[in-house]
Amino acid sequence: MDESGNNPAVDVEAIVQRAVQEYMRQDVSKKEPAYKAELHEERRRREQLEKRLNEVVAESQRNRKIAEEAERSSSIRAELQQLGVAKVDLAYKAVQDGIFRGEDGRLLAHSENGEIPAKEYLASFVSDNPEFLPARIPGGSGMTSGYKSPAVTGGAIDLDKISPAMDKAELERVRQEILRVASQTLRGV
Repeated sequence: MDESGNNPAVDVEAIVQRAVQEYMRQDVSKKEPAYKAELHEERRRREQLEKRLNEVVAESQRNRKIAEEAERSSSIRAELQQLGVAKVDLAYKAVQDGIFRGEDGRLLAHSENGEIPAKEYLASFVSDNPEFLPARIPGGSGMTSGYKSPAVTGGAIDLDKISPAMDKAELERVRQEILRVASQTLRGV
């Protein structure tokens, strides 16, 4: 022993420090599996959330594309109607593949001169394809401009008496009168 009463061979401070370190190591080794399990569970939850987020983003993109296509379709159809197209659905089917949305959001179309606005493209399409417009001359293929109306054979026709059970001669007289009135109307008489 030395003067202070301590055994120089025994270092109490070093022993206490080693004991505390050993306790901490054992405590960490006990808690480590719980930490690892908790970390694993957090990782699994994070991966599930990321997967769900990716699904929501993909669904949002699909819905956005559907909405853009619906808006594009309705814009094309509305423009065709404004141009006076009678058969809008048929005309739409003919032009839909040529019209696309540009980077700036405008509807454009490919032409010989490059990209042009969709309105110009549709106007050109309608002028090149007048069969999509309503007929300009009323009447059918059997009607001629030099048609003479038959002479009136009888008096005025009572509309209330027209029926499918009419006498054939009377029915023919009604048809002739209708034809005469229509012919006069077309000539502007």
